Amino acid sequence: MDTLEAMRVFVAVVERNGFSAAAQALDMSTAGVTRQIAALEKRLSTRLLNRTTRRVSPTSTGAAYYAQCVQLLAQFDALEASIGAQALEPSGVLRVNAPVSYGIARLGPLLAGYRALYPQVTLEVSLSDRLVDMVEEGYDVAIRITRQPNPALIARKLADTRITLCAAPAYLDLHGRPQRPEDLAAHECLGYSYWGGGDGWPLRGPGGEVTVAVHGGLRANNGDVLREAALAGMGIILQPDFLVGDALAEGRLERLLPDWDVAPIGIFAVYTSRSHLAPKVRSFIDYLVDALG
Repeated sequence: MDTLEAMRVFVAVVERNGFSAAAQALDMSTAGVTRQIAALEKRLSTRLLNRTTRRVSPTSTGAAYYAQCVQLLAQFDALEASIGAQALEPSGVLRVNAPVSYGIARLGPLLAGYRALYPQVTLEVSLSDRLVDMVEEGYDVAIRITRQPNPALIARKLADTRITLCAAPAYLDLHGRPQRPEDLAAHECLGYSYWGGGDGWPLRGPGGEVTVAVHGGLRANNGDVLREAALAGMGIILQPDFLVGDALAEGRLERLLPDWDVAPIGIFAVYTSRSHLAPKVRSFIDYLVDALG
């Protein structure tokens, strides 16, 4: 027996002074109402209703039980309404993971706008260039910069980023400017530890696509470090525009091999499951799509 359902039936019978009227209000059969009341009285081992041919009224025990039922059902309905509202309205803690450089350059400036729209969401942002385990570490959303997101995750594309080959004018004045991709092998090329191609830099241009094996005296797991080292004249870097765009525009870095480039890399928001996607997750991803698209 569903006790809550039986309580609702009992309240309806008392308030409508009869089984037939209660059945009509609840869209049930009269026999169904009768069975619910009988089961409830059996469960409680007491008589709740006085039945005559003209009307139905609660016993003294039934009247006390009715008052408690009304109160409990109201509390239960309020609880369900509250949970339902939370399920529709973005709220709670949203745990976000993003690469360090991208998080600082692009994600950070957007957070205030999201919070202004959804003040009930508390953002907890963790920046790491390491590929985190979203389930194990409890992240709701992660930003991934990649050509192929993990097929085990749900991915939504936010934007593309251009990858630029560049160096400081001071370095180039001292060591010369490469004229073709093969020249990079003779230069100090500063490597990114998480670059999927290892020591190979793939360039595409008039001659098709070539991969140049590069080497240098610095490898780092953070693009900001590589950019600063390049600005200091240490060597050539291959980094996304969100990291080097300002320095290029200001002339502090110089783009190399303008007829050659690297295929753009996608920026994705990834999450673990489509089913029962929390409003805080959906709203955050929708906001990023609008802001970055």
